[in-house]
Amino acid sequence: MTAKTIADGILRAIAILSGITLLLLFLYKIQSVLVYLAIALVASLLGRPIVLFLRRRLKFNNTLAVIVAMLLLIGVIAGIIALFIPLLVAQGQNLSLLDIEALQANVENLYRQVTEYLGLSPFEIEQGIKNSKVFTNLNFSFIPDFLNSFVSVLGSLSIGLFSVLFIAFFFLKDSKLFEQGLLVFVPDNKESRLKKSMDTIKDLLSRYFLGLVLQIMILFVIYSIVLFIFGIENAIVIAFLCALLNLIPYVGPIIGGILMMTLTMTSNLGSDFSTVILPKTIYVMIGFIIGQLIDNFFSQPYIFSNSVKSHPLEIFLVIIIGGLLFGITGMIIAVPGYTSIKVILKEFLAENKIVKSLTKNL
Repeated sequence: MTAKTIADGILRAIAILSGITLLLLFLYKIQSVLVYLAIALVASLLGRPIVLFLRRRLKFNNTLAVIVAMLLLIGVIAGIIALFIPLLVAQGQNLSLLDIEALQANVENLYRQVTEYLGLSPFEIEQGIKNSKVFTNLNFSFIPDFLNSFVSVLGSLSIGLFSVLFIAFFFLKDSKLFEQGLLVFVPDNKESRLKKSMDTIKDLLSRYFLGLVLQIMILFVIYSIVLFIFGIENAIVIAFLCALLNLIPYVGPIIGGILMMTLTMTSNLGSDFSTVILPKTIYVMIGFIIGQLIDNFFSQPYIFSNSVKSHPLEIFLVIIIGGLLFGITGMIIAVPGYTSIKVILKEFLAENKIVKSLTKNL
């Protein structure tokens, strides 16, 4: 091996590493665009069954079917915004006029009632509160500022929302657009296999995402009924948030339970802890647990068995691995990503024994 060959090899390696570095830097700089593309792809998968129904059953032409599907998606988004924004604005206005000292007094009173209920000495409680000055040091004035900032952030998201809807429209209208972009990187003799894989992935993920929407709606109805029965304020918003958090596997339900418990207790500040706050919170949490049992034993098995066609244990391991590698984001994208990989492996490595075992139900 000559010195020139070695030098050329080193230069080639440096060029490849430089190209990879520049590509990663470029992807990092346009990460918001990639997020828009990913969300638009999910939206197009959700709208795809509607488009197919309108085209096949009602004989709509493609463009009209896509417009109707997009209007339905926009209607859903507008409904969610209409649900949240007025409440956030109202809460922001209320909290901007809030008597911070009264709020601190209510929280301190709730703390005393909890500790008294647990059998602690009132004298020890008062001395501990005075010595620690925990409640006097708490500054609740950040709440109005936080909510006002949150509302302004929601306003800035309008640009992102428009971008997502615009991209999703063309993904639905030109259903092969994303596929054609991927075919650029595939040899000509592999194109037919990739096309078949993409069609299968679209069908599976469309059913999966529609199943998730059904899962959220079931939990939303259960939580809303429970919260309305016990007269919790802003029941619809709390129920929707807790149901939406369920999209985060395993961690989401825990966060949702803590959120529901906290909002239930704070909605009754000033009431007696042992006769009002504690019983109401227990009943609400029983309703939350019932919702989770229905979700775990009925909704989720139905979604996984009829959409991604994977065993629950298989899904559990995939979600755990996704969480360890990429955190919360990894847990959310684990199932659709794993399903896509399985479909591609089945198409290109169908004779492999491991692939056969993993994809036998596809």
